[in-house]
Amino acid sequence: MAKLIDVRLCTMLDHVALQCSDVAASAAFYDAVLAPLGGERVLDFGDVVGYGRPPAPDFWIGPHQTGEGFRESHIAFTAADRSAVRAFFDAAVAAGAEVLHEPRIWPEYHENYFGAFVRDPDGNNVEAVSHGPE
Repeated sequence: MAKLIDVRLCTMLDHVALQCSDVAASAAFYDAVLAPLGGERVLDFGDVVGYGRPPAPDFWIGPHQTGEGFRESHIAFTAADRSAVRAFFDAAVAAGAEVLHEPRIWPEYHENYFGAFVRDPDGNNVEAVSHGPE
């Protein structure tokens, strides 16, 4: 098996942005589900909201401005441990998210892949994942 890397130390992504049909509803959702993962609202810039770990946001939401129709996106947020994945899931359910997959081990990815999947207010597949052992 390949050696796993701590993705919090090495990532190709600088930031990700989603267009939302209702920024206020999406902001309330992400306020709740990112808190257990150590993320927070870092910047409000008009109708655009930036999340991350201060000082710089790396996840953004804003109003739907381009294209027609909906195309689902999948975003996986790093969780420090399995309890943070469970807390993310509980916050999402409390916020009314559709459950796609409850927290569990996904051995088809690797032996310690522990993730939970929900839909955000716009229908995107949002995941919290921990790669460490229990």
